[in-house]
Amino acid sequence: MGPVGGAASTRAVDRAVQLLAQVCDHGEIGLADCARRAGLAPSTALRLLRSLETSGLIHRDDNGLFSAGPRLVQLGAQALSRQALVTSAGPALSRIVAGCGESAYLSLPGPTGTAVYAAMVEGVHSVRHTSWVGRTVPLDGTAVGRVFREDPAAHLFVVVASAVEPDVTAVAAAITRPGRNGRPVVAGALSVVGPTYRIGDDQGLSIGRLVAAEATALSARFGSVIGTGPVGTGSDGPHIDGAAAGTPRERAG
Repeated sequence: MGPVGGAASTRAVDRAVQLLAQVCDHGEIGLADCARRAGLAPSTALRLLRSLETSGLIHRDDNGLFSAGPRLVQLGAQALSRQALVTSAGPALSRIVAGCGESAYLSLPGPTGTAVYAAMVEGVHSVRHTSWVGRTVPLDGTAVGRVFREDPAAHLFVVVASAVEPDVTAVAAAITRPGRNGRPVVAGALSVVGPTYRIGDDQGLSIGRLVAAEATALSARFGSVIGTGPVGTGSDGPHIDGAAAGTPRERAG
């Protein structure tokens, strides 16, 4: 294949990936909307979407809406099952929900400038944050974003209100692993997301301690320790001594 043919093939792959990303981001999406968001002509988008459908990567229902196909679901499940952090975080997320009642998430680095929600356990309240697994959130201005971008030793946890959704507050703490130079680097983040009216200053502090304790324990499993306070592990999961956990605290609105 010559340079021209190779470039055309690469361009087709790039376009197909853009369309696949739109399908995954929206859950269900029609042809016109998918093509517009990917910046493609509907005829081009339809041709590529049909190829993806033939491969089982997407599915088109009787109403013409595209969604994730069985092969894509299989590949995603296989990829997540090989992510040690995803499999290790499940019990921690469950303990966080048991401790505060709000929905808890594990985030991993996503495409440029984003983090992706890779796992979650829903909260117990009738009004709660429902599953955003697979969705990306911007790093700019969000609790998870600050955790990924800032020095993990700078704060125990971060609280940010109304960043992605109005009247929703997120509390996040870093999961770290040893870096090449021996300094910890952020591998992921644990976070709690809930309505602001339930997560005031006192509750934010309490949730922050809980999330930070679980994040620190997961970090220790991967050989990383940040000097943010004494941490212990008991039958009910890790805990951080109250005096040490009270500071520092970051608040942004």
